Amino acid sequence: MFLEHHRHPSNKKGSIEVICGSMFSGKTEELIRRLKRAQFAKQKVEIFKPKIDTRYHEMDVVSHDSNAIMSTPVPASSNILLLANDVDVVAIDEAQFFDMELVGVCNQLANSGVRVIVAGLDMDFEGKPFGPMPQLMATAEHVTKVHAICMDCGALATFSYRKSANKSLVMLGETESYEPLCRECYNKSFQKND
Repeated sequence: MFLEHHRHPSNKKGSIEVICGSMFSGKTEELIRRLKRAQFAKQKVEIFKPKIDTRYHEMDVVSHDSNAIMSTPVPASSNILLLANDVDVVAIDEAQFFDMELVGVCNQLANSGVRVIVAGLDMDFEGKPFGPMPQLMATAEHVTKVHAICMDCGALATFSYRKSANKSLVMLGETESYEPLCRECYNKSFQKND
């Protein structure tokens, strides 16, 4: 009886891991670290990023401190299912820029035995939950929240403060456009500019 219910060890167990936080918190760095470990273990890895993210490189996923790993830019999350064939690990960077279908895509991959690692901003520049990230965090087995350091006071930063008056939800930028702030400094800066 026990043997009937016991799963064979070669069965792959899928899961979803989410790495989230503010800008400059090390999300992509952590994603790359996990992927390099999987590659070292001879696992087949595929990395995807949204086609709109060309800040550092058109094809590579690149962290702020210039670590890079080859990726496939895709225009929509449904493309991931078409391209992720015979893989052990699927990684998705800048997940907040994808459509809401990403949640179903990640769950479908995990249900088929794939380890899915997703990195993205958990909040937009207004401090609101960003894109598919809240639903991904809710359905993930593992959520890692990484923190930057507040540029004003040195505390842990969880907010991405936009320095410009641009109100567009998607505005690609770096330190010239954004800075990480703690809750208190973010609220002060946000009130100052209202």
